[in-house]
Amino acid sequence: MQINSHMSVLIRDLAAHWGQREALIYQDFGGEEWKSCSWQQFADTVRKASKALLSMSVQPQENIGIFSQNSVQYLFTDFGAWGVRATTIPFYATSSEQQIQFMLNDAHVRLLFVGEQDQYDKAHRIFSFCPSLERIIVFDRRVQISSHDPHTIYFDDFLRQGETAEFDDQLEQRYAEASMDETANILYTSGTTGDSKGVILTFGQFHAAFEANNKCVPVTDKDRVMNFLPYTHIFERGWAIFAMTKGATMIVNTYPQQVQQSMRQTHPTCMSSVPRFWEKVYMGVQEQIDNANPAKRVLFQHALAVGKKHNIDYLSRGQKPPMALHLEYEMLNRTVFSLVRKELGLENANFFPTAGAAVSAHVEEFVHSIGIDMIVGYGLTESLATVSCDHRGEPFTVGSVGRPIDSIKIKISPEGEILLKGPTITRGYYNRDDINRTAFDEEGYFRTGDAGYMKDGELFLKERIKDLFKTSNGKYIAPQMIESKLLVDKYIDQIAVIADQRKFVSALIIPEYKLLEEYAAKHNIYYKDREDLCRNREIYDMMMERIDTLQQQLAHYEQVKRFTLLPHHFSMDRGELTNTLKIKRRVLNENYKDLIEKMYFD
Repeated sequence: MQINSHMSVLIRDLAAHWGQREALIYQDFGGEEWKSCSWQQFADTVRKASKALLSMSVQPQENIGIFSQNSVQYLFTDFGAWGVRATTIPFYATSSEQQIQFMLNDAHVRLLFVGEQDQYDKAHRIFSFCPSLERIIVFDRRVQISSHDPHTIYFDDFLRQGETAEFDDQLEQRYAEASMDETANILYTSGTTGDSKGVILTFGQFHAAFEANNKCVPVTDKDRVMNFLPYTHIFERGWAIFAMTKGATMIVNTYPQQVQQSMRQTHPTCMSSVPRFWEKVYMGVQEQIDNANPAKRVLFQHALAVGKKHNIDYLSRGQKPPMALHLEYEMLNRTVFSLVRKELGLENANFFPTAGAAVSAHVEEFVHSIGIDMIVGYGLTESLATVSCDHRGEPFTVGSVGRPIDSIKIKISPEGEILLKGPTITRGYYNRDDINRTAFDEEGYFRTGDAGYMKDGELFLKERIKDLFKTSNGKYIAPQMIESKLLVDKYIDQIAVIADQRKFVSALIIPEYKLLEEYAAKHNIYYKDREDLCRNREIYDMMMERIDTLQQQLAHYEQVKRFTLLPHHFSMDRGELTNTLKIKRRVLNENYKDLIEKMYFD
């Protein structure tokens, strides 16, 4: 059953149905103990947050900022703000002072909620540069508030302002006046090609997205959903609230680097993630296979072959596996694959939505082969996440991004660009009339900037149109496609392909330093430091051999001919990555100009 109320009253209505059932599982900031919150407690706290906002004279459609990692306080604030028909603007917890200053001023934010010390310190430092900003509310009670700061209070004290009955009638009036046409969120995009743009998302878009996803995404009230990606990310935001409409329990993971530990402790059945998470899982399992004794290695490789044949060659095509194959798979599933899933904390795995970047065919086949139902999808902030996804019970093709969700219209332009229209598509960008004029075609379809095509009812992506490189020989290169193929190698952590206006393809590679150092020790390769290790010829030759193996199916002009190993990671501080860890190619080209030129020096 789905309860798809207006988000101003969604938690209230869920509590009326589910009452004392567990709604949230969470840890306090810096805590290790997992705590629990019922739907009724969730609703009561949201109501307090709404009345506290009314005590601060928050008006309908006023913009409120949230600058924090995932936490229960974040959820209380979002739904509390929607209860008074305010608009929330989430900022990534890793945003720089410059980024939050721009967004606060662009959206004229008066109230800013922050998470931990780092977010508070940044907000405090830029306070005087934001004329509209009046108040900071801090989620984490451990934060040390400056003695010279009269503008900041703790979230606990904020909630106490909503404990009286003074604002009850006003809140009920706000509920009654809520409209689907009002703005629920303004989500600022990562800005890989320039300044961030605030995407307008209405309550009606969320409602339509939840209704459409309910027809193809099989989450139920029995699911335990891990919130891993930041709530700022539309994928996690849309997915988490959708799962709530089905009565699923939310497991709030505050620290992304601890997610695998959190999974083992809380045993989720579902979790949305980006492909990089599963690439790490794939590489970890492959490393265990490589280090196993010969008998175990043969057993696991055989099990993977059986899993692929059963789940990919038959089930993914809508065909019933032969009885002998099915029985062998079931036996291996109960023994070999169940151990892998247990190690991940996924003993009760249901399904796992995955989107945000290209999924390597190797990784997708592996995840399905070990008995985990990866639902690959495609979407944008502007489409309120899902445009298409694999539909359980229907055939799917490894390499596609699934079938369009209900109500969305897809058109492919003569240039191959994917164009979208429907009730889940944004009406435009906040304060950006200049961009809005070109964001839609003459029929009102939104221009995604992604190239793709439809085949047998499934959508396939080709490349980001803006990211296409053209070599000096006139050949077009899709860097993300090449990067996704090479990222499955266990020795590669990050990679940026270089090719635009160049005579061949090269790459900047961040190796997995720990594994590379282990390789050097095993092969008696001496080095003084990481710089020396990354320059070592034996290391280079080993990496080149592995890269050549992975790129055999690429056209000759698409293959990486030279690369440089870097002794440090790409960095947000140097402007090389967005908050969603997408690489900024223009910045990389500038920051590593000398190293890049050296690769093309004959």
